Amino acid sequence: MKDAASLSSSLSRLRERAGVRAKTLRGNQTDAEKLLWHRLRNRQLLELKFRRQCPIGRYIADFACLEIGLVIELDGGQHVEQLAYDTARAHEMERLGFRTLRFWDNEVLNETDAVMEKIRQLAEALALTPTLSRKREREQETRNNGL
Repeated sequence: MKDAASLSSSLSRLRERAGVRAKTLRGNQTDAEKLLWHRLRNRQLLELKFRRQCPIGRYIADFACLEIGLVIELDGGQHVEQLAYDTARAHEMERLGFRTLRFWDNEVLNETDAVMEKIRQLAEALALTPTLSRKREREQETRNNGL
């Protein structure tokens, strides 16, 4: 059985590798990822902070808003052949408290406003659901601790 120090060291290495992989992915974005990132970055959507190529569990989400638990995945042609992987990935994200929205690259490139509207609708719903909003939980804890 591993001791606590060994386990901690092992987890640190896994996080470091995930961070390196995420950084590499950020440097090799597809046109669809670039376009969507341009529309999500700098709190442009409902003042929510989105991250790109964000490690979550053992996966790296294309885009994630941690405060409301939303993951956005963009799929190119290769995803037709990896349906089982994508399903397992979505289940893992759900287990970790994240909802996943998936779009095809061509949807983002050709129907950008419609994609943004779908993202906005779900983000708004998640932000208004107290049990799913981490930001609201933190705000409530701050208020309770101040009383």
